[in-house]
Formats: sequence, structure tokens, C-alpha cells
Amino acid sequence: MTLEARNLSYHINGKTLVDRLSLRAEPGQLLAIVGANGAGKSTLLKMLSGDLKPASGSILMGDKPLHHWKSRDRARVRAVLPQTSTLSFPFTAMEIALMGRAPHIRGIERAEDYAIARSALEAAAVGHLEDRVYTTLSGGERQRVQLARVLAQVWEPSDLGPRYLMVDEPTNNLDLAHQHTTLHVVHAFSRKGTAVIAVLHDLNLAAQYADRILVMQGGQHVAEGAPREVLRPDIIEQAFNIPVMVTEHPHLDCPLIVPVPVVAEAEQPELTFQTTP
Repeated sequence: MTLEARNLSYHINGKTLVDRLSLRAEPGQLLAIVGANGAGKSTLLKMLSGDLKPASGSILMGDKPLHHWKSRDRARVRAVLPQTSTLSFPFTAMEIALMGRAPHIRGIERAEDYAIARSALEAAAVGHLEDRVYTTLSGGERQRVQLARVLAQVWEPSDLGPRYLMVDEPTNNLDLAHQHTTLHVVHAFSRKGTAVIAVLHDLNLAAQYADRILVMQGGQHVAEGAPREVLRPDIIEQAFNIPVMVTEHPHLDCPLIVPVPVVAEAEQPELTFQTTP
């Protein structure tokens, strides 16, 4: 049972952010959404998660419209990691991860909920921080604790149907190693029957981890398909306004994207800076 969007549009202050866009996210696959800044990626994800109401179009999650789902049931099968998560209270990392279990808890947390939260923290590579206060963590550590929270929310299979994991730029604030750790984890989740939708900026990470890629420009669909089908120089230049070379990755079975300098270094405009005496 897929997550399917049909002809979604969203407008604000007379501007169209998403324009008649359709997609399907299949359980067992990772769908990456890519595009330049302002392409409408995050707006699209907010509509798919139910945080924004489309101006037109429809969304089916499983076998029924998204807005027909009860809030608690939807939260039991659909978890969302936003770009930023603001929290100023002195909760521990374990308490943050346990928040993901809220839709499954009636009363107080069970030993099973603690075990799942601990496993989610370990999966996000922050198990050693479970007793640390969230506000004392680095930006990257906070991002990984928030990842643990959403993993804990959809950790186990549900009798309500497939699970859906939506992550918006999950590699924000992360170093190189933890970028790959994060995408390895969400990719592994897809292989457990979860439909994963990830907004990504790094095309090479998308090439390496995604089963399918949706390319957006100006709120519209540019291309969708397997990485080799859509990560082509013409499509990338159209969507990102930069020429690239696409070659084979030297170690992995996926394309490798290399930007091509537009202007030779000798032709670059000289930058001048005013100094204060």
C-alpha cells in the first residue's frame, strides 16, 4: 500500500510553491526528493505528512485519503523529521527518544518502549548520550537524537498497514561519517517494509542511497526514476543551473556527480572588501 500524491498544488501570498505535482512512495523503497533552494521540496513533504493542506490535489496513505486517518493512527505509522527541531527544556536524550513512543503508549511507558527508544538511539549513533541533557548537545548530536525519536515512533510493524518515514534534510549539521550513518539507517528502514521519503541536497548521497529520485524545479516535477535515469547532466543543469559531469562511482554501483567550473579561475571577478580604519 503506497503513499500516493495526485496533482498537488500549494500557494501562499499569490505565489505557487508546488504546482500540480504527483508521486508515489512504495513500502520497501527510499524515495529522495532533490532540487535547488526554493524548489518546493519541504513544502511538498509538509503536505505529504499532513502538516499543510494542499490548495488542490489529493493524498492517499495506504488505502484511504490522508485526511481520513485519525491523528493517533496516523502517528502510529507515519513519522516526520523536520529540518529543524526547537526544544529548550532540559530533557535527556532518552526522554526525547521516548517522545516518539507517545502514539503507542496508553498510560505510562512500558519496558518495551524503553528498549525501543534505546535501540533507536543506538541506531542513530547516540546511544552513549542517552543520559545527557539535550540542550547541552552539539547541533549534530541533537539532529541524531531527533532521528532516534522518529525511528522509535515507527520502529515496529503495525497492524494498521505499512509504515512511512519522512525526513527533511536529515544530514543537516552532520559530519561526513554521520551523514552516511544516518542515510544507512533510513535506507535499512526501507528494507524492513517502510516507505521512506527523504529531502536531500547532496546529489551523490541521493545517488548512493535512493531507489528512486524525484527532481523538482520551481515547484514542478522535472524528472523521476532510478538514480541512473534522472541524474543526467541535462536534467541536473536544468534543475540546479550548473553544468556537471556524471561518471561512474569508482567503488559503488551508482553515478557520481562532479560540478564543472563555469568560469575559469583567471576570469573570476575580483572581489574587493572595504576595511574600516
